[in-house]
Amino acid sequence: MRIVLVHPNYHSGGAEIAGNWPPAWVAYLAGSAKKAGFTDIHFIDAMTNHVDDEELARRLKELKPDLVGVTAITPSIYTAERVLEVAEEAVPDALRVLGGVHATFMYKQVLAEAPQVDVIVRGEGEEIFVNLLRAVEAGAFQQARHEIKGLAFRSEGKIIATEAAPTVKDIDAIDPDWSLLEWPKYSYVPLGVRVAIPNMARGCPFTCSFCSQWKFWRDYRVRDPKKVADEIERLVEEHDVGFFILADEEPTINRKKFIAFCEELIARGLPDKVKWGINTRVTDILRDEKYLPLYRKAGLVHVSLGTEAAAQLKLDRFNKETKVEDNRRAIELLRNADIFTEAQFIVGLENETAETLEETYQMAKDWSPDLANWSMYTPWPFTPLFQELGDKVEVFDFSKYNFVTPIMKPEAMDRGELLDGVMKNYRRFYMSKALFHYPWRGTGFRRRYLLGCLKAFMKAGFQRTFYDLGKVGYWGPQTKKKVDFQFDDTRRIAPEQTDDWQAQAEKTRKHQAKLAEFQAAKKEAVKACGGGDDQLSDDELEAADVAVTSASPGGAPKGKTFTLIPPAE
Repeated sequence: MRIVLVHPNYHSGGAEIAGNWPPAWVAYLAGSAKKAGFTDIHFIDAMTNHVDDEELARRLKELKPDLVGVTAITPSIYTAERVLEVAEEAVPDALRVLGGVHATFMYKQVLAEAPQVDVIVRGEGEEIFVNLLRAVEAGAFQQARHEIKGLAFRSEGKIIATEAAPTVKDIDAIDPDWSLLEWPKYSYVPLGVRVAIPNMARGCPFTCSFCSQWKFWRDYRVRDPKKVADEIERLVEEHDVGFFILADEEPTINRKKFIAFCEELIARGLPDKVKWGINTRVTDILRDEKYLPLYRKAGLVHVSLGTEAAAQLKLDRFNKETKVEDNRRAIELLRNADIFTEAQFIVGLENETAETLEETYQMAKDWSPDLANWSMYTPWPFTPLFQELGDKVEVFDFSKYNFVTPIMKPEAMDRGELLDGVMKNYRRFYMSKALFHYPWRGTGFRRRYLLGCLKAFMKAGFQRTFYDLGKVGYWGPQTKKKVDFQFDDTRRIAPEQTDDWQAQAEKTRKHQAKLAEFQAAKKEAVKACGGGDDQLSDDELEAADVAVTSASPGGAPKGKTFTLIPPAE
């Protein structure tokens, strides 16, 4: 049985400025499939290689697969659907499978708009995909699909979703196959080395209202630190990886295991061969002040912090449970530990103004992180925030839900003015860094890394790929009234999807009392997210791994997207 996995050819002008990111989903899915005996697996990275439809069709015809699989985060959904449309034309007998966070929650939308999709894998894919492959190999998929948990498909004119599959409980049994990837093509621009995105933990116990991680992965699980170190060692020795980014939303939640991971890297001498970065929360940095030197010794050089918004009002709305004044202190602590900091700001809410944009710039200037990123407010269509906004959401062209396109229109400014304000912040921040900071502060690795970051920004700016500026026609303040974001106004939410939302809303209302009881019982876990003085103890985390459930069905994939650390999809 031949399987072909395709990474869709989607580009947005966001995280790509720092390099070409290896599609980790392929490694983890293929590893589980091969372990189950399905070894004839091929991979087409249409994104990295800019494979067009004609070339994709040619390669599919050449490979003659029995199954074509593709994944998608929200902005790449139409490109993924197009991949399967090409597959339908080129290899009509192959089963066409779609997975990923968007299809998981928007399966009714996808199946209504894309008849070329035969089946959707909903949720964590490894075990579901293997069960699907076994049914296909046995020639019994049409009958067995109704019994396989975690699928969605059409049957007799109706959209069917089987029972949700459980999450992967034995997470240490997952063994990714990184050999399928074209490693010379995956590079991290700031250091000029190969880059990988392995996974240490899955899920997030916190419920930021704009994010999908806690919904997609559902329960929080951490792999054995030694097994993760084994994987890093293989990536370094077998694929010459020189930089990796943990795909976790917040790998420092379980401090005991994170410390064990750092100690394992040090014991193996890996920090001399590979450096790494993470996304995490401000409160974890404050909590771990005395451990930051250990983290740096283990090779951690880049931390992207979800400082999110300048106005405390915005932080409260996002359920961040953190305080603005904490951000400055966390950045200071990381700087003292010689760890580069990247501060994240979310802009473009309906109450955004020129003054609030200026406020975020002044905070970035005052806090003085090494890097700063202003992401456009993007409410995922499957998060609570999206449904709370209601008719304030005017754009349903999901290809623009990429954190660089203003999906929401602020009441006090138009989208072109918002983009111009964000670009103004970038120009001032990085001009100051280029003239007075990067070339002169620090020596050796610190100076080389910062100049490498500047190179990444300059390259993207020169090529006009940064923030899709070339595509939308932005050339500076004089063009802000002429910017064309090229929204596809024909895109609408399918009636099948709105019916599903209404049913879920009713279900949620019925479960409010139960959810409130659950949240009260987990009060200490919420405090660990920020805002409170207490953190969960290591023993509590070890015993419970902080499982969090919700009344919503149960990601970027993965919430946020970052400039020099990519989304954890």
